[in-house]
Amino acid sequence: MTQFRISEAAALLGVSDDTVRRWGDQGRLALGRAANGMLVVEGVELARLLAEQPEGGALADAFPLARASVRNRFVGLVTAVRRDGVMAQVELRAGPFRIVSLMSREAADELGLEPGMLATASAKATVVSIELPAGGEA
Repeated sequence: MTQFRISEAAALLGVSDDTVRRWGDQGRLALGRAANGMLVVEGVELARLLAEQPEGGALADAFPLARASVRNRFVGLVTAVRRDGVMAQVELRAGPFRIVSLMSREAADELGLEPGMLATASAKATVVSIELPAGGEA
């Protein structure tokens, strides 16, 4: 089974290390010990907890935006807007995710996109690729 250190589990869940430990103490999340004695969380345990969370996460709950049919929505903050003559590149940070959108400059100007603004990135695709980290098990 795949095991994650407390800091890794916290990053995947979008919470602090202390929250993961507290959830372990409360029985919300099963913690174990690795061979070296470090606290770890089994990957299946993380998957169970993530599946219990509402879609969209805490950011989407705190800042509800317009409803849409798109399932892959990322609520976050605009961190950069680069405009040239015709196009604009907009960067958004949603929790641990960095999303980059290319759009017309006109669209970026009409939306008034600037760093620090709350926005939602949405993705609709027919293909989703999944990769394992370097050294990951097959």
